Amino acid sequence: MIVALAGGVGAARFLRGLVRVAPPEEITVIVNTADDDIFHGLSVSPDLDTVTYTLAGAEHPEQGWGLEGESFRTIGALSRFGVSPWFRLGDLDIATHLFRTERLRDGATLSEVTREITASWGITTLLIPMTDDAVGTRLTVEREDAKTEVLRMQEWFVKERTAPTVRNVEFDGAQNSVPAPGVLDAISEAETIIICPSNPVISIGPILAIPGIREALVARRSRVVGVSPIIAGETVKGPADRLMQSLGIEVSCVGVAKTYAEYCSTLIIDERDASRCDDVEAHGVRAVVAQTLMSDPDVAASLARSVLEAME
Repeated sequence: MIVALAGGVGAARFLRGLVRVAPPEEITVIVNTADDDIFHGLSVSPDLDTVTYTLAGAEHPEQGWGLEGESFRTIGALSRFGVSPWFRLGDLDIATHLFRTERLRDGATLSEVTREITASWGITTLLIPMTDDAVGTRLTVEREDAKTEVLRMQEWFVKERTAPTVRNVEFDGAQNSVPAPGVLDAISEAETIIICPSNPVISIGPILAIPGIREALVARRSRVVGVSPIIAGETVKGPADRLMQSLGIEVSCVGVAKTYAEYCSTLIIDERDASRCDDVEAHGVRAVVAQTLMSDPDVAASLARSVLEAME
């Protein structure tokens, strides 16, 4: 069995490649849910939905999130009431949120609802939220006047367009949460555990903050392989580089290796970072060079194959 820790568009694109080189039904994906929030009364799970839509081949091809052929007439119509939504939900996407919200109000867990949603798309890969409990990323940001403010994840990422400098990141509710059913068993039984090319701070960090998950990974460290989301000192998509820099983490594959060293034995780094192998391995993490820029599904599949081969 293969287990992957995932969050964000990069992870979704990697998983699209992984299911092409390994049996989809033998893959379990533990997904970050600290980005989840309530918008217009609806329960929205951005990372779960991005992974779901991508594995279903239904994602918006340019933006990577949402659904192909999406429209925004419903959100646009709110302007009639003087509302200017900064978090835009697509008309097709709203159906997912309506279903999730109703099922949660009926007493279903997020894990149960996720299984129902993925089954409706014909996905045989098992997607598990990191927890069924409410956990939220909170970012302490510094404004231009040096005043600080705590923002929710989507406020910083979407509303503020990641402009404010982040000084601290916390995962509200994590300390009192428990891993979703199946998470710890999957980690303990997996032949290979993959940390997808996700933001180390706000995609992988929340998963590790759930009590028991980090310890489970440490116990299986020899079977854990990560994929660096940083290539030649830059992120491909998203704010990982800015977050890492503001929090004092070197923006490089070496910074990723140092961050993951406790629970990850091998790190896949891009060809453009081949000269940094020794620096990565100085942190006790084996470096494996591959093409990690997933320009298309074929490259994603090739990368996934390299990841699996690195653990053979």
